Amino acid sequence: MGPFAASYILLVASAVRAFQYTELAQYVDSHQEEYVEALRDWVAVESDSSNVLKRSELNRMMEMVAQKLRQMGGTVELVDVGEQELPDGSTLALPKVATAQFGSDPNKRTVCVYGHVDVQPAKLEDGWATEPYNLTDINGNLYGRGASDNKAPVLAWIHAVAAYQALSMELPVNVKFLIEGMEETGSNGLDAMILAQRDTFFSDVDYIIISDCGWLSRRPALTYGTRGNCYFYAEVEGPKQDLHSGVYGGAVIEPMIDLIGILDTLISPSGKILIPGIREAVAPLSDEEWKMYQDIQFDMDNYRNKVGVSQLMYNNKVDLLAHLWRYPTVSIHGIEGAFSDPGTKTVIPAKVTAKFSIRQVPNMDPAAVKKQVTDYLHSVFAKRKSPNKLKVTMVIGAKPWLADTQHALYEAGKAAVKRVFQMDPDLIREGGTIPVARTFQDVTGKSIIMMPIGGFDDGLHSQNEKISRYNYIEGTKLFIAYLNEVSQITIQV
Repeated sequence: MGPFAASYILLVASAVRAFQYTELAQYVDSHQEEYVEALRDWVAVESDSSNVLKRSELNRMMEMVAQKLRQMGGTVELVDVGEQELPDGSTLALPKVATAQFGSDPNKRTVCVYGHVDVQPAKLEDGWATEPYNLTDINGNLYGRGASDNKAPVLAWIHAVAAYQALSMELPVNVKFLIEGMEETGSNGLDAMILAQRDTFFSDVDYIIISDCGWLSRRPALTYGTRGNCYFYAEVEGPKQDLHSGVYGGAVIEPMIDLIGILDTLISPSGKILIPGIREAVAPLSDEEWKMYQDIQFDMDNYRNKVGVSQLMYNNKVDLLAHLWRYPTVSIHGIEGAFSDPGTKTVIPAKVTAKFSIRQVPNMDPAAVKKQVTDYLHSVFAKRKSPNKLKVTMVIGAKPWLADTQHALYEAGKAAVKRVFQMDPDLIREGGTIPVARTFQDVTGKSIIMMPIGGFDDGLHSQNEKISRYNYIEGTKLFIAYLNEVSQITIQV
């Protein structure tokens, strides 16, 4: 064989190895009805993790996930993560966590895809226009509880891997899955499992991908940060029992008045947090960040109308986005023990408990925030000279998560978005909390990217949750393209 023939064979071999995106995208387009039916099957399962009476449904959902991954030839395990204790002292087995592996080539990168298949509660009488557990296609939108959060994104990842298999194309990277069923109630048992498997399941993982979030506008997005959450109870206790306001009003110092008085000192009407030390701990907004926010596609009027208010806290895009994503907020959620039923009741509650939270951002530390809030409320309460007792407890202390947008993972993400959508993505942060991101970062030390495919108007946790067919199908193509882009990363940054 002459040198010309040898070089020709080499050219043919490299052409075969080239990324065949067009063929993969065509395969996805021609199988979209099958993908919608798969989502229909998953949405039909009432995998509500907050309702213990639905635990059998949740277990069935995890079995369905495992079965789908097994049918694709993955190495699949359903991992026991223990039990949860119920309020009455009894215990209930937690749903198992599904793990799967496709490929184990030591010469390839290995990515781990995280997702969840439990959902928020939903009932037709809550105000749904369609049955929440019956996927309904209206004008290209697929309505159903869990459609966007997080069943369609999980299926899109599974279908992305299956598309390579169906066309007998080698996966460009090794792919692992970790799919759980308790995300909506705090991912019980997951932290311990991640720690236990740090040196086994996660040992060869290079990157972790989370697709449990959404775009900010019609422009695709990559998410690089989330806020954490410190959740507090402030309890004021006075008389030994509830009292009649006609008989005792004016004779006792009322716990509810004390409680509302101290709550009023947490935040000003303009949104300024009044607790000493909180604002001082926040990482300053850099010029580069300001520019990034300025470039993001975001319609203030549309956002205001969607929320249903006449005025927002801030009237320019950068200020609003900064206060949604990278500044802390105080929110007062409710008061337990107060009279809240319809009608009138002239009661002085003996003990009332306020529930409020402070969203965490870099460089805040939940342990420091706990002390700042506790000390501050006790000092404010002492000035009231009340005989009532105040008790402050922090029941959640979730840290924020932040990634480097210059990391090769994000460069790969930008390239994949460009290929599929012919535009650059917005780089955004999430105002909410996704604690598993920080757990992955702290326990495994791996680099993480959040790659959403959900729409900005999907109504997560709300009535009429949906994912559009466009986002679901094009999102599958995005994941296909992303696996190829990640395989091109030459060095770990």
